[in-house]
Amino acid sequence: MSIDDLEAEVDKLLDEMDALQEKCDTLPQCEKDDGCATCEINKQIEALEEKIETLENKIEALMGEEEEDED
Repeated sequence: MSIDDLEAEVDKLLDEMDALQEKCDTLPQCEKDDGCATCEINKQIEALEEKIETLENKIEALMGEEEEDED
């Protein structure tokens, strides 16, 4: 995948995560102290965060390779 493709994927995942976070804020279980521990939406948000981090690491690696090629 190109850097542009990876950045587009990151943007898509960030949009998904924002939508889930907005939904999460409205759930009754989120008002409880331990609500996040049992929340499926919170688990989905955490999974998206991991995917985003992985993609961002790939982008950084590709950018590093491009910089090396320029030298």
